[in-house]
Amino acid sequence: MRFIHFAIIVISIIFPMKSYSQDAPLTLEDLIPGGKYYYKYQPQMPYNMAWLGDTPMYVKGAGRDKMMAAPMNGEQKEKLFLEIKDFLANLPLEEDEKPGNFRSVIFSEQGKDEALVIGRSKLYLYNFTTKEITASYSDSYFNMANLELNSATRQIAYTRENNLYIQDGNGAETAVTAETDKGIVSGQSVHRNEFGINKGIFWSPQGNLLAFYRMDETMVTDYPLVDVSARVAKLKDIKYPMAGMKSHHVTVGVFDPATGETIFLKTGTPKEKYLTNIAWSPDEKTVYIAELNRGQDTCILKSYNAATGKLQATLFTETHPKYVQPENPVLFLKNDPSKFLWQSRRDGYNHLYMYDTTGKLLKQVTSGKWEVLSVVGFDEKGESLIYISAEHSPIEKHIYKVNLKSGERTRLSKEEGVHHAKLSASGKYIYDIYSSQYNPGKVAITNVKTNETHIFHSAKDPYKNVKLPEITTGKLKAWSSADSDLYYRLVKPAGFDLSKKYPVIVYVYGGPHSQLVDNSWMAQSRGWEIYMAQKGYLVFVMDNRGTSNRGFDFENVTHRNLGVVESMDQMEGIKYLKSLPYVDAGRIGVHGWSFGGFMTLNLMLRFPDTFKVGVAGGPVTDWKYYEVMYGERYMDSPQENPEGYKETNMVARAGDLKGRLLLIHGDEDPTVVMQHTLQFVNSAIEKGTHPDLFIYPGQEHNMRGRSRVHLYEHITRYFDDFLK
Repeated sequence: MRFIHFAIIVISIIFPMKSYSQDAPLTLEDLIPGGKYYYKYQPQMPYNMAWLGDTPMYVKGAGRDKMMAAPMNGEQKEKLFLEIKDFLANLPLEEDEKPGNFRSVIFSEQGKDEALVIGRSKLYLYNFTTKEITASYSDSYFNMANLELNSATRQIAYTRENNLYIQDGNGAETAVTAETDKGIVSGQSVHRNEFGINKGIFWSPQGNLLAFYRMDETMVTDYPLVDVSARVAKLKDIKYPMAGMKSHHVTVGVFDPATGETIFLKTGTPKEKYLTNIAWSPDEKTVYIAELNRGQDTCILKSYNAATGKLQATLFTETHPKYVQPENPVLFLKNDPSKFLWQSRRDGYNHLYMYDTTGKLLKQVTSGKWEVLSVVGFDEKGESLIYISAEHSPIEKHIYKVNLKSGERTRLSKEEGVHHAKLSASGKYIYDIYSSQYNPGKVAITNVKTNETHIFHSAKDPYKNVKLPEITTGKLKAWSSADSDLYYRLVKPAGFDLSKKYPVIVYVYGGPHSQLVDNSWMAQSRGWEIYMAQKGYLVFVMDNRGTSNRGFDFENVTHRNLGVVESMDQMEGIKYLKSLPYVDAGRIGVHGWSFGGFMTLNLMLRFPDTFKVGVAGGPVTDWKYYEVMYGERYMDSPQENPEGYKETNMVARAGDLKGRLLLIHGDEDPTVVMQHTLQFVNSAIEKGTHPDLFIYPGQEHNMRGRSRVHLYEHITRYFDDFLK
């Protein structure tokens, strides 16, 4: 695919520094995002690593103002590629665009020597080989959302409010849509970012056509949020389709810049369905869509004629009695436009399948009791596909290539840990970016053909002058399932003494699309865990069934009864903790956010004699108040599954509370609306129990900036007051 990927370079960020003695404890300012010294205690890796063709690029310098070319061999001599501030100073820009006024530079990863320079009031496409401006765009970048650059034609597409626009390289703007009803939006991500959807603009491979999402939410009930910062509080309605209620309608348009005309794909009825994973054919004549019914148990791959919008073919159908969740579009072979790859969990694990464009299955490319986690791209000749999988271990991610003809697999990542990859434009090389529990981070470049690797960056341990708590990892058997291992980490108090009894905090998430324990730096421990261990707590984290990267059965065992199996698995962790001589079984607490807040309530209310203290942040308390796509996938609708909704309803269980419980919510949360927490509090009042409540005004689902530091100060105080 040729539409461009970006590496965004933010200039001249200098962080305050602070030094510690060996035994000085770390503070929340050091350990929590938003804290004054947070970045000092993060492994210092190269910033914004990208490929310009086959030239590996990254940012270096205390001010992050130097773009460097990484060595392609074992020599550790770094070549200065350009200094961004000097580069910008030489640009023939208008006065208000001079350095000091510019915002950032976006480098192409698709082989062109061009950068998008974002100024105060304009954008410029600059060729840093010829040192010429090749295109300029009017209006501020900050008035453009969802920006997509067409590298072939140098056009940009973007949204402003609810409409879609394009500009050519001379700054001439064309309105693609002209919707006057704010309930209709175009060019934006749809279906609440489920099904792998993260954007709404799709340039065709040669850039001649533009596909886009159009979402009609006019039939969805308005949900009121309130902005209390105004002198008179203001109503902020959002569209929030709850499980079992009316959902939005989505269509896909195809705009032709040459004619200025738009046609819409004839996706038909019912209108309440999910159009996911849009992809173009290499010849730009066909658009492929994975269409999912509202019940989410049937996925149909369809192709549409891009010129007429007519249905061209129904290629194949996938069904499952629980749910099907397509998250990746078709991927055409590099040298054969008649064949494509499709990702599916039809055999219980996510694997790659090869089809031809008639919908005939040609072969299964990968197989085994492990998951393909992501696809990186094709090698130079298109003979092999590079991907990341959990084949080696459920708690590691490794880079492989598979020969598409023979099926032979070769591992490209060399060391243990969690690996991520970025492929060069030709497919000759990959960045291998990785860490492990005792490795703060490395970056290597690997030749895909020869599998030769050299490391050009090794991060230093940011805690080398600090005495850290001990982090141990292990695995336990799942409740009622000897076939399922549950991985955990245990953070022990600083100065751990085997003869003492310590309070324990269980940190939990436990929901789909999550994995909190793996073999990445410090076993993925969060800063707050380190902080609490310094204060004398044990912190325990475990991934129960229902979480990711372990196969479909491991995930969907929770279907229609969220929180039940997950809680029983977490109690296996409690059983293990109670077996340890240094655990005080009378002082066990639990904390989680979002699905983790829901799990905190499950554990506090299902096992009230086990947990003394809990802090539930942004919790789901009743799934009928949650949104359609996620809620109905994992619970079906309230009409279809009344018993499941009753069993998982924490509002109805508010009377079972015995320990101290703190509920925390942002009052403008558009993800888990505050109604969840308020309904729980109302039920507690009726039933005579006494949870505590703290509200963050103006905050959404996650507290950010200084509010996040305050959040963890508040959570810590609660455990100190009632658990320690």
